[in-house]
Amino acid sequence: MKKQNTLRRMLITDLPVFIILIIAMAPFVWMILTSLTPTAVLSATGVSLTPAGWSFDNYTRLFAQTSFLGNMLDSLIIAVGTVVIGLIVSVTAAYAFSRFRFIGRKLLMLQFLLINMFPVVLLILPLFIMMRKAGILDTHIGLILANSTVAIPFAVWMLTSYISAIPKSLDEAAMMDGCSRLAALWRVVLPLTMPGIVSTGIYIFITAWNEYLYALTLGGRNVRPVTVAIQTLIGEYQIEWGLLAAGAVVGALPATALFLLVQRRLIGGLTQGAVKG
Repeated sequence: MKKQNTLRRMLITDLPVFIILIIAMAPFVWMILTSLTPTAVLSATGVSLTPAGWSFDNYTRLFAQTSFLGNMLDSLIIAVGTVVIGLIVSVTAAYAFSRFRFIGRKLLMLQFLLINMFPVVLLILPLFIMMRKAGILDTHIGLILANSTVAIPFAVWMLTSYISAIPKSLDEAAMMDGCSRLAALWRVVLPLTMPGIVSTGIYIFITAWNEYLYALTLGGRNVRPVTVAIQTLIGEYQIEWGLLAAGAVVGALPATALFLLVQRRLIGGLTQGAVKG
């Protein structure tokens, strides 16, 4: 009976999950193998599947012949800046939505939700015009503000759920002891919502790092993030597949490493914030 149950579990659960895992991971494995195969071998025989044909030639050329390290710095500045601005605005907004009852509160929260339902492409033209008039087009601050338009609505919804789960009596006790409203937020509420803040910040960082459409249309010349830099590796008459794959691997490493390091906190924080309130 136990053998039948084990066999049934393997056929119904383990085997389908294994097949899905292979399908999901195959493109990434193929990309890594392509990046490790020299260009001459790629042109002659295709991707090398054995370590005997691997080399780091594509990675050497990526850093020696292109400005990829500078592009990664651009992406880092934009992602960190988006996290800072997004969290500052969203924490204060979420605290206001959680602690105060005012006219239009529900309407404003609904607008934050509706913003996430619109395609990002609809915001590009008005953002492009406003940034050109303000003189911040193709700058770090311009791309940080553009990414913040997407990050802040989600962060406000997440953090409102966290702060609403904290009893108001803690704020009132702190203010009775002499704290101002802002001091109560800083000393009482923020430490208790730190798991949610960390989870939301990580999500914003990964989203801003991988963003392509804003980076291409609102930047791309003076400021060129990794996503745009990888696209420029595609030539007019030929594609350097090895170089392109190496750029994709290196560009994906920071966000992937960050996710792997904090995946439990991120997933747990997002779930907790979604069900609280």
